[in-house]
Amino acid sequence: MRDSTLPAAHPATGIFRPPYLWVTIGTCALVFLAAFESLAVTTIMPLVSRELNGGSLYALAFAGLLATGVIGMVGAGNWSDRRGPAMPLYASVSLFVLGLLIAGSSVSMPMLVAGRLVQGLGGGALTVALYVLVARFFPGPLHPRIFAAFSAAWVVPSLVGPFAAGVVAQVFSWHWVFLGVVGLVIPALVMIVPVLRGLDEPEEAGAPQGAGQPAHPVPPWALGRLGWAALAALAVLGLNLSAEVSIPSFPAATALLASAAVVLALVAVRPLVPHGTLAARRGLPSVILARGLASASFFGAEVYLPYLLIDQYAFPPTLAGLTLTGGALAWAGAAAVQGRLGSKLPHQSAVQTGSLMVLAAVLLALATTALHWPAAIAIAGWVLAGGGMGLLYPRLSVMTLALSTKENEGFNSSAMSISDSLGGALSLATTGIVFAAFTTAVQSFAGVFAFTAAIGVGAALVAPRVTGRTPSTSRTP
Repeated sequence: MRDSTLPAAHPATGIFRPPYLWVTIGTCALVFLAAFESLAVTTIMPLVSRELNGGSLYALAFAGLLATGVIGMVGAGNWSDRRGPAMPLYASVSLFVLGLLIAGSSVSMPMLVAGRLVQGLGGGALTVALYVLVARFFPGPLHPRIFAAFSAAWVVPSLVGPFAAGVVAQVFSWHWVFLGVVGLVIPALVMIVPVLRGLDEPEEAGAPQGAGQPAHPVPPWALGRLGWAALAALAVLGLNLSAEVSIPSFPAATALLASAAVVLALVAVRPLVPHGTLAARRGLPSVILARGLASASFFGAEVYLPYLLIDQYAFPPTLAGLTLTGGALAWAGAAAVQGRLGSKLPHQSAVQTGSLMVLAAVLLALATTALHWPAAIAIAGWVLAGGGMGLLYPRLSVMTLALSTKENEGFNSSAMSISDSLGGALSLATTGIVFAAFTTAVQSFAGVFAFTAAIGVGAALVAPRVTGRTPSTSRTP
């Protein structure tokens, strides 16, 4: 039975009107705070590492967060399919806050890394729980708008996060970059609490009167998938650490270990995504794959663009960082436009156009590097890349829910988040190895952009395959 606190199954005038207003604000605030904390920590981590004498654990503070996030995604997806998103949301916020408290009160680098591991579990689970909440609470016609709002909530912190973190660390202490977020997460969750009662359902919910079985089968606890998620997390950590392996008598050790880690990650991810994802089967599998490829191409190139401008064009760091700000603004703007267009812009067109825009931007960065073109070309290209991500990211989220049933919303939302996270993580780790493999800076930058452009070609080829299957063809865990 539908709880009386939930809105009727028809779109309201918008996501910022009753009965959706407070849920929209609360969910967007949670996304905003997770994004802000991620960017803020990136800014202050050199200071933290120096103060805690933790240079050897610097990379693990980031890689560990990403790795445990995969486990959180799988756990939250399975739990949401069994009981609804309410309890997973409470648990994910609790873990996220606990991780912030541990990191914010750290007196040693191992303690901070432990906090980051707990924080990763909560952050990964939070993403999936919010997606299932959207599926259960917002009617389908409003999905493009709420996901556009999520995109904006994720992008806006890139404008203010690094600066605000620097000010807090300088005026107060880096500890408050972690602890200050805690006081904001709780009010955001409180805004959502009134509707969560109707979204959480006991295992016997849906059973007809007098029946002993539920109306639809309840998925079992997927302990096996949690094991695969842990293996994928270890593979990501292994790939990040492989760059540190150097054996003079065996120069190919780094490449061999990196290749083994990638293969292990792909083997481990297969049970965590719909059947046919790695083969780009039409419909939901290609939607999931497109998300991972787009993430890998965009983020793998993005982190090296400011580096290129500073190293090869003598840009000051502040000016180089504005390049990413331009891309972030374009992302938010394109996300808002596609949200307003709704069904007037077909899903497949949005995904295809967005993937081609990202590919074109990476190719411009490659040409700028290899041909010594003016830096303005690569900068303008990254605005194009941000616009492409703003088009395709929200639409892939909408399609994932549209191609899901109530029984596998959690699994599919988890699969999308895992593809997104692992795609970016594997790309970033691999670009680090590619960058170090060449003898000159120009060759290193060109190698990185060539690699991410190849991934972009893959995303463009998969994009036309995102339509063509119904929910019944996707795996129900």
